[in-house]
Amino acid sequence: MSATDEFRITQIVDNGHIIQITLIENVSTEPISQKQMIIDNVSKTLDADTKEQVMPLLEAILQAQPTININSYQQAQMSITMPRSRYESMGRPQVGSVMAVNLKKL
Repeated sequence: MSATDEFRITQIVDNGHIIQITLIENVSTEPISQKQMIIDNVSKTLDADTKEQVMPLLEAILQAQPTININSYQQAQMSITMPRSRYESMGRPQVGSVMAVNLKKL
């Protein structure tokens, strides 16, 4: 079983002979407002009449609360250490470059 995922380079450490590359999964996520999550969950559980009465009150309460954005996905991160010659044979990718990584179960 194997899967190829894209990772974005976030850091490169070069000590002359060895290169260490830090990668993070290249996934675009949209932050979700905690207020919106509360409104959506309350809205799902109430019937139409109760929702009509409760939602204005809930929205007024939430207006006074600070907005907290929540990321909906925890991205995978990895570090790879390799000889300089291997790094140069890869085309010397830089921070921000996207790499395809073949994750294969052995």
